Amino acid sequence: MVDRRQLEIKAKLFRGFADPSRLAILEVLRSAPATVGEIAASTGQGLSNVSNHLRCLRDCGLVVRQRDGQRVRYSLSDQRVAALLELAERVLAESATGVAACPRYDRVEEHPEVGDGRVGALR
Repeated sequence: MVDRRQLEIKAKLFRGFADPSRLAILEVLRSAPATVGEIAASTGQGLSNVSNHLRCLRDCGLVVRQRDGQRVRYSLSDQRVAALLELAERVLAESATGVAACPRYDRVEEHPEVGDGRVGALR
């Protein structure tokens, strides 16, 4: 039998990767640790936007921060995050056309979030 709670937690993990802004940040950090300013410059996002997404990624345990003198550097919390991003690239190398053409991932579907009673949207 499939463990529903485990599936819900796994879905939350993948929602962390699903946002293009967060995914861009993870891609930058896959190369090397970086400051908020370095991430903003690399992704073309504003400092506030990067900070907000980093907070989300940190809360979810995907990135960690370390003080480096006066600066704070962010890095992936686990090299398996980088491996997951690389695996996604390999899967897309073979199925990108189907994924890009899939109409279901572009429409909004309402579904309850895990345990909080709110309604979320699949994008």
